[in-house]
Amino acid sequence: DTIQLDPNKKFQEILGFGGAFTDGACYMFNQLSTSAREQLMHELFHPTEMGLNVCRTCIGSSDCSTVAYTYDDGEEDRELKRFSIARDREWILPVLRQARQINPDLFLFASPWSPPGWMKWNHSMLGGSMNRKYLDAYARYFVKFLRAYAAEGVPIQAVTSQNEVDTDQNGAMPACVWAQEAEIDFVGDHLGPLLESSKLPAKIWLLDHNYSLWGRAVCELEDSDVRRYTNAIAWHCYGGTADMISKAHDAHPDAEMYWTEGGGNLNEPHCMDNWAQWSAVLSAALRNWCRSLTVWNLALDESGKPNIGPYPCAGLVTIHSQTKEITRIGLYWALAHYARAIKRGARRIDSRTQAAGLEHVAAENPGGQKVLVLTNPGPARSVQLEAAGSKAPVPLRENSVTTLIWS
Repeated sequence: DTIQLDPNKKFQEILGFGGAFTDGACYMFNQLSTSAREQLMHELFHPTEMGLNVCRTCIGSSDCSTVAYTYDDGEEDRELKRFSIARDREWILPVLRQARQINPDLFLFASPWSPPGWMKWNHSMLGGSMNRKYLDAYARYFVKFLRAYAAEGVPIQAVTSQNEVDTDQNGAMPACVWAQEAEIDFVGDHLGPLLESSKLPAKIWLLDHNYSLWGRAVCELEDSDVRRYTNAIAWHCYGGTADMISKAHDAHPDAEMYWTEGGGNLNEPHCMDNWAQWSAVLSAALRNWCRSLTVWNLALDESGKPNIGPYPCAGLVTIHSQTKEITRIGLYWALAHYARAIKRGARRIDSRTQAAGLEHVAAENPGGQKVLVLTNPGPARSVQLEAAGSKAPVPLRENSVTTLIWS
């Protein structure tokens, strides 16, 4: 069982790691005392600690929210005269400002779960599909959001056109189906040109959905109008396999790949100690060209709440609704191996093995420091690391994630 590293063979540059500031997560942060919240935020975001630096927020509410809302609810309002982010000022924006104060390098991207109901055929935030006659108004809705957040001291660096473009979630939560042609039209003819003319620096990331939709990603990037404004794809891990990202990369080698959602479920067995299972997922995304890894909710309570959807999501940390005790799920411990060791600007380097059941990913940090994350979901074993003519034995515990760092 040998792991071979070739630092001379380099791949994508790493942007970073993080989680999602949903309405529910920010609500839970605000249930803590000031000192407890400061301590937890320091643990998650300070560069000397976990250093989370690529995080997601929502344009309106997601399923992990206290209520369903957009920034312009009610009857048709093409001029967006009712547009307001007032609701976000209570706990979302203060938490975002605090996180960026702790880590000034925090990169934020934002995703909508649903446009205002009046922009959809079913006139509801729950399920349904986009009505294309409102694409112009929806592009202006994005611009208003970006400007309003910037005015609050929270500039957003990227947006996705829709969270999970290919599902209406059976009408059980905020969601919206986008036909492939509709997303192409929205980005190429409306949102892209408006962001450019408005001189807003936010990037656009397409798809924001599962690996299995790699063919759609390839087709959207083949549209010349879309390519004027973006070359980036956002991926989720709930359908298909990570090697499908490489299919999109092979078709468009200059495209940037970002892993924007993956999260635990409280009904999963071993949710608290499945770090090896999750580390294998994270490792696979990095080995298939992803520049960042952003998991789902940063925090929820012991029942997966606040939640207005059908899935009992698990927060990266659990804040008990009554005792305020903080616990950490398996995904937290998996992500920590990557976030603490691999720095922004690192490049993934070649790592190879024929050892069965062993997951691995290697990177070179700015300055030359090397990092290797080894994931062993099975029994205890020992492997040999070979790099630059040197060899070293590495013992691996059962169900373990092991990070090696050397200069």
